[in-house]
Amino acid sequence: MLLEIGRVGRAHGLNGQLVVQLVTNRQGRLAEGSRVQCRERELVVAAARPLPGAAHGPASAWLVTFEGVGSRQEAEALRGAPLSAPAPGPDDGLWVHELIGAEVSEADGTERGTVTAVQANPASDLLVLDNGALVPLHFVVSCEQGRIVVDAPPGLFEL
Repeated sequence: MLLEIGRVGRAHGLNGQLVVQLVTNRQGRLAEGSRVQCRERELVVAAARPLPGAAHGPASAWLVTFEGVGSRQEAEALRGAPLSAPAPGPDDGLWVHELIGAEVSEADGTERGTVTAVQANPASDLLVLDNGALVPLHFVVSCEQGRIVVDAPPGLFEL
């Protein structure tokens, strides 16, 4: 399965370099030699570095050179295209598609609801539960087989 990891922005310069907007916090997806899918074509990252002055982390902008994209015209032809990469293995952290629909409970077994969305937030992304509760991801203790266990501070679910 392929997951979208970013989107090609504008061309940068004359030699095929592109601005890529990541939608993942795994910046290693743009490591030299990484392979990504773009419009039914596999691209190999030749070089990548953060765009000077841009925010880092999820939704960060990068200057990327792909093998075989050597001119501004070739780069412009990719503008707006999504970049995809294989889904991670089971030990590669949490992914939104695995969280949606999961049942949330506290460590003592108290049921708290079902995840309906994951909301981006600068301090910590938030699990949005069907009852309206918001749970910062950094309170997640475990996530497996459709069940998320959280260690939330007292009062979080009473807000």
